[in-house]
Amino acid sequence: MNEKKPFYITTTIPYVNADPHIGFALELVQADAMARYHRLLGRDVFFSTGTDEHGQKILEASEREGKNVKDYVDHYAQKFLELKDLLNLSNDNFIRTTNPEHVKAAQAFWRLCDQKGDIYKKIYRGLYCVGCEKFITEKDLMDGFCSFHPNKKPEIVEEENYFFRLSNYKKQLLEYLSNEKTIIPKWRRIEAIDYVSDGMEDFSISRDKKRFSWGVPVPNDDTQVMYVWFDALVNYLSTLGWPNSHGIYEKFWENGEKVQVAGKDMVKFQSVMWQGMLMSAGLPTTDSVVYHGFITGEGGIKMSKSIGNVINPNEIVKEYGTDALRYFLLREISTFEDSPFTMERFKEAYNANLANGLGNLVSRILTMVENYAIRTTVVGAALSDPDLDVFDIKKYMDKIWLKIQELDKIIQEKEPYKVFKTNPEEAKIIVADLFMKLASIGYSLKSIMPETSQHILSCLSGHKKPETPLFPRKD
Repeated sequence: MNEKKPFYITTTIPYVNADPHIGFALELVQADAMARYHRLLGRDVFFSTGTDEHGQKILEASEREGKNVKDYVDHYAQKFLELKDLLNLSNDNFIRTTNPEHVKAAQAFWRLCDQKGDIYKKIYRGLYCVGCEKFITEKDLMDGFCSFHPNKKPEIVEEENYFFRLSNYKKQLLEYLSNEKTIIPKWRRIEAIDYVSDGMEDFSISRDKKRFSWGVPVPNDDTQVMYVWFDALVNYLSTLGWPNSHGIYEKFWENGEKVQVAGKDMVKFQSVMWQGMLMSAGLPTTDSVVYHGFITGEGGIKMSKSIGNVINPNEIVKEYGTDALRYFLLREISTFEDSPFTMERFKEAYNANLANGLGNLVSRILTMVENYAIRTTVVGAALSDPDLDVFDIKKYMDKIWLKIQELDKIIQEKEPYKVFKTNPEEAKIIVADLFMKLASIGYSLKSIMPETSQHILSCLSGHKKPETPLFPRKD
């Protein structure tokens, strides 16, 4: 890996039709951990997130609440913006698709694809899922409902739309996807290849303004607005100031390593449709898209706003703190597969691995450091890690907690608090070693649990135990 090459990382941008939920918090903290890691390696990083504010779902939601649609999106966009402080995110920009700069960028992108001859108009009739904001086929149905939105029955829609000639890029997309780096984990890349090989079709990129008007106007046609996905995907460029970037776009998109983080249901959109659009526009494709699984609730059902089984991250942070939530999302939730999130499971992991685990270890070691007047200097530096280099955050976290268990074992076996009574110098040697190993753990947590890392390293530097427990036990 070239550490000097700029590093650009993004999340997807969620619809602002409800309060933020724990599923998107997972994506945010995954991307934030990677952004922090690469900054620690000395790379120039740009981390972007934001909100998707156009589309039929947004308009219908605003109408249900009896609100002006612009006021509605402003209200909910603010809630997503507040996640920066709630989750301690280090993002460099927050892009809203209603920003005038983004609208201009989406229209500029449209013109590039149109000039290439990849946009055409035709009448289309098909099943349309409002939840997905896209046309679907019979094979996407489960008992007559969309497989991703089992409480929404697709409607039959017929209208004249603009279409994008994705079929023009089948060969180029297969060549792009042949690179193992383009999709992580590898089984999602196989999904993308299968889709391009067997089921890929041109897709609709506009909607009739008579039926639906809340969207970016199509250039040179005031009867149509852009399909929300065509508009939204351009955020990965507009957040960098494209097409008038003053060097930021060139630095991070043209010359940087480009990584997108997305949910597993985004494979067609992020790794096929978006890459085909970029090819049409003559712009560089994304280097890697990292796909995480779904957070599920009781019974393994996907958490989703449309189903109504979501958990609000605000409530968890209020009671347990930001780093407790970051810990759970980055270690107890699989990086790539579906995982359950229940408050019972969260509380059990919190008490076992944070209160009784890391928190108790820090208190025990620093109590001995203070009592035995240990004056070892904190020395450490962030090092490249092979698991984080391939975005396997959970595996990285498991290694840290293995080190925590090893330090507990050293204390249990060597009992320095007993040794001190008969051989103080020997006890000090044991505790000084524990001090350095704890410092290593503190540095390892910098990108994962930044507040906890800072607290541990600060206490070590001051040779003082924490005034209050890092993670108070919850009964």
